[in-house]
Amino acid sequence: MTEPSHFFVSSHNRILARWKEAFDQASLVNLSDVSASPEQLGSGIVWLQMSQDQSVGAQMDLVQKQFLMLPCVVLSDRPTESEALAAFAAGARGYANSHCAASVLQQIAGVILQGGLWIGESLMQRLVGAAAKVLVPEAALASTAKSWNLNLTDRETQVSQILATGASNREIALALGITERTVKAHISAVLEKLQVRDRLQLSLIVNGRLSTPPSLLP
Repeated sequence: MTEPSHFFVSSHNRILARWKEAFDQASLVNLSDVSASPEQLGSGIVWLQMSQDQSVGAQMDLVQKQFLMLPCVVLSDRPTESEALAAFAAGARGYANSHCAASVLQQIAGVILQGGLWIGESLMQRLVGAAAKVLVPEAALASTAKSWNLNLTDRETQVSQILATGASNREIALALGITERTVKAHISAVLEKLQVRDRLQLSLIVNGRLSTPPSLLP
C-alpha cells in the first residue's frame, strides 16, 4: 500500500526539522511557486504554513487550485481563533501551530486521513459554546433526549449536556464533583456509544442539530 504524501507549502523556503521527523518523505513547496502535477499527487495531505503577506483565503485558494482535492491543514506561527475560523471557512481540514511536536503532526495526519477534522481545544470550546447559544431551547432539548441518550448512563447524559454548553473538562468536573480523568472517561464512552468523532459533533447531537446515527435509534 502506497504511503500518503505530505506536501509542506511555505514562503520561508525551508522545511522544519520536526516536519521531517514526523514524515521523512515530506516535500517542501514554496508558496510563491506552488505547482503540482495531479497524476503525481496520489493520496496525502497539504500542510500550509501561513504567510503574513496574504490573507488566509487567498493562500487557501492558491493551494486548493494546485492540489485539487487533497485535504489541507493550516499551520500558523502565531495561532489565533480568528485565523483558525477563517481557515476552516476557506476549507481547511485542520489548524495547528507550525512548531508543534512531530508526534502531534502524526496524530493530526491520522485524524485527517480518516476523514476527520483537527480543531484545537480552545477553538473547539468556542465552537461548541457558539453552537449552544443558537440551537434549540430547553423544551425542545427534552424531546431529543429520548433518542440520543437512550444507551447512555445518567452520568454520561449529564456530562454530555454540560459539555454541549461549551464547558471544558475542568468545568464539567467541578459542576458534577468528579475528577477530570473521570470526565474524559465518560466523554470517550459517549463518543464511542454514539459513533461520533469529537466534542463538536456530540454537542450538535445533544442540541438537536445533528441526527443520531440511524443504527442507534430506538
